[in-house]
Amino acid sequence: MKFIKTLIFSAFFALFIFTVNPRNAVASEPYWQLQSIDTVKYSRDLAREKLTDESFEEVITLQVENIAKTGATHVAIGTPYDSEFIPFIKKWVTEARKNGLNVWFRGNFSGWEGWFGFESISRDEHTRSVEKFILDNPSLFEDGDIFTSCTECENGGPGDPRDTGDISGFRNFLIDEYQVAESAFKTIAKDVSTNYFSMNGDVAYLVMDKKTTENLDGVVVIDHYIYYPTEFTADIKRIKERSGGNVILGEFGAPIPDIHGEMTEYEQAIWLDGVLSELSKIEGLIGINYWTSFGGTTSIWRNDGSEKSGVDVLRGYYSPKMFQGKVINELGRPIKNALVLANSKIAKTDKAGIYTILIVPSTDKILINAQGYKENELSVIDLESTEDIVLEKTKDGIFFKIQKWLRKLIFD
Repeated sequence: MKFIKTLIFSAFFALFIFTVNPRNAVASEPYWQLQSIDTVKYSRDLAREKLTDESFEEVITLQVENIAKTGATHVAIGTPYDSEFIPFIKKWVTEARKNGLNVWFRGNFSGWEGWFGFESISRDEHTRSVEKFILDNPSLFEDGDIFTSCTECENGGPGDPRDTGDISGFRNFLIDEYQVAESAFKTIAKDVSTNYFSMNGDVAYLVMDKKTTENLDGVVVIDHYIYYPTEFTADIKRIKERSGGNVILGEFGAPIPDIHGEMTEYEQAIWLDGVLSELSKIEGLIGINYWTSFGGTTSIWRNDGSEKSGVDVLRGYYSPKMFQGKVINELGRPIKNALVLANSKIAKTDKAGIYTILIVPSTDKILINAQGYKENELSVIDLESTEDIVLEKTKDGIFFKIQKWLRKLIFD
């Protein structure tokens, strides 16, 4: 109960900040470089059932349009890569492009996990299929897309390395898949990220050592479901430290009944606000993908397209505010290269002392420091009534003291 009360207070405090701070403008850049929402319950689970259903295109349109309105950079689609499903993939991709979204391809080949009755395939067959899929379908992709060749690879093929003990083989498979996909995208001249291998957090901790992470260009993607928001911080930091890479949260959401129990829509929103508040403060977390948009217990839209309370919470982080200010010294002169810190964001002032920084609902204060000056801390509410941020020198010289005295004499 104490946990829920704390989150409720945080949510109302964040709302208050954004209400009284009209100087904040909606930013044209995202808070995280990857901001995605997953459609797997419709883009994968219904892939065969709705493959030739023309009326289903209206469903796709509704879902993708709603996702785009949150400020998402990507829509995640889980459609299998087998040739049977390519027409279905194209429907989702077409809607993504109409709405200015990049695509995170989070599918797989059906034989890897035995989806839709397909026969099982080996690692080598999977890797060859990846190359062929990319080379045969260049029109599916655009610069800025993400292609995951094997989502949660541990769930198929030879099995989970925690059970098989084949940690080395699993690592080599990921690296081989990455290199083949990278080469294929270079061949079709598309700038698509291919090193986003989503995996269970425990698998990531086992497999993603520093060498493996380096061979995947420094990215670790975890699909993670836990109850307490603070646990996200601890787990992500633990994986970041072990791997030496940046972390992406490939899946998170609530309620998963076995983990979170039952939740009302309002309780789901409170949980989401608490999690996003924690995530916004983590350095080295460069992307998140909410699971899921429609369908299942974690959905944040109802089937008719209306929003649950969680959508507005997510929008607050996916469409951050951009705050601009000026840092000066006690003589009113701009301070160049001062650092402004807000949660995990860092901005630097230009020669005119101007900075711009992203603000999300969890941002309650900013810190400002510069060489030779005392650190200053301001609440976001105080910023509204503060035109300029004044830093005091750590040590005044005699000439500077005289200048301050003259300034006070003239202006006071």
